[in-house]
Amino acid sequence: MLHAVSLALVLSVFWLLLSGYFFSPLLLSLGVVSVITVVLVARRMDVIDHEGHPIHLTWRAALYWPWLLWEIVKANMDVAKAILKAKMPIDPVVMNVKCTQKTELGQVVYANSITLTPGTVTIAVIGDTFHVHALTPGAREGLETGEMDQRVTAVEGHAESGEAN
Repeated sequence: MLHAVSLALVLSVFWLLLSGYFFSPLLLSLGVVSVITVVLVARRMDVIDHEGHPIHLTWRAALYWPWLLWEIVKANMDVAKAILKAKMPIDPVVMNVKCTQKTELGQVVYANSITLTPGTVTIAVIGDTFHVHALTPGAREGLETGEMDQRVTAVEGHAESGEAN
């Protein structure tokens, strides 16, 4: 029930943001009907659960997002420097990266975080190993430190274990 209420709140906020803060009775009533319909259909399909709507990650993820945004900015600068230099110090490589997340949701967050960071793309996930294409030495070094893995594991809630699946 908590997940359904949370989903309804998230959908309502999303509806209001997309409506452009234009609050007419018709628009608000259509929003309410749409949100209720989506929540009822999602409950009927049994897709409202801890993975489909992970409210247990909300506060920890709120601390992770600013860090990830800063990493994206730094990676953008690294890639921009590499392509603007005359010799273009691009050294693409496919590397294996171990992940310590316990759940599939944690692995998805980690793989997407890698892919969102310019200069790196997660190309395959096999067990607890990711195959990652890294464009520059800076991108490669960023993954080798393991900081992103540790932060995603902390968001997931299993930071103290440090073990793979």
